[in-house]
Amino acid sequence: QVQLQESGPGLVKPSQTLSLTCTVSGGSITTKYYYWSWIRQPPGKGLEWMGAIAYSGNTYYDPFLASRTSISRDTSKNQFTLELSSVAPEDQAVYYCNGVYVDNKGYSSTYWGKGTQVTVSS
Repeated sequence: QVQLQESGPGLVKPSQTLSLTCTVSGGSITTKYYYWSWIRQPPGKGLEWMGAIAYSGNTYYDPFLASRTSISRDTSKNQFTLELSSVAPEDQAVYYCNGVYVDNKGYSSTYWGKGTQVTVSS
């Protein structure tokens, strides 16, 4: 069973860069057809997809966040990382890492981390 765990600071100051890491267990992040995403939920709002890194290493970003977002991976540690620059109060949210498997036969499965609260405050 694939499991994901977010880690990182719970408090970030405005204008700083937020860095969160997702550690994956029970499966390799380079396994074909897996896509690893960062998704957040601001208070009182719905889920917001921020971006993803594929098993191949290709990255995809929400166009509205792309200029501030970077997703990378460390295959030796089976981790992928989110960096969000120039954070502002509106970036305050619960941040989730997510893994989706979709193969060419239509089989899919989804895995979620428990989420980590990020507060933006000076």
